[in-house]
Amino acid sequence: MRLFAAVRLSEEVRDALVKTRDELLRQGVRGRCPPPENLHITLVFIGELPDPEPVLDMTDAISFQPFPITLGEVGIFGGGILWAGIRPSDPLEHLVKRLRRGLAEAGIPYDRKAFRPHITLMRNMDPGKGLPEIRLPGSTMTVDRVTLYRSDRGKNGMIYTEIG
Repeated sequence: MRLFAAVRLSEEVRDALVKTRDELLRQGVRGRCPPPENLHITLVFIGELPDPEPVLDMTDAISFQPFPITLGEVGIFGGGILWAGIRPSDPLEHLVKRLRRGLAEAGIPYDRKAFRPHITLMRNMDPGKGLPEIRLPGSTMTVDRVTLYRSDRGKNGMIYTEIG
């Protein structure tokens, strides 16, 4: 199973991102958009693992006080990936460090790339006549749990299933 730990977005934040993305599409920007239910913030990508139970045990053992996060800037990664960022958050950074430490202590391999909190809005983006100015609403949500997802390839893109 391909696994990753993530923050599931609140309905308000997800709706604000979809509204922003839909406005870009109306303005001629083209690309492949993940379905709204796939929008999330990856905390740590674990990759292929035959059994999710050790990861579920580890994430369940990590307790933290709920904390707010707020949408920030918009950017583009190489390859035409349009993303929405999260304003700097010490509690979010601390949570990711605790997750990575827990995975390492449990002997579970994970992707060690630097954490860049973002939400992928569009892949293979083509700005058409130029990328219009993108302004995200300052939507805020509370992070109160870590969600473990399974990722499977579907014929129309990735399918994310919450497993814990």
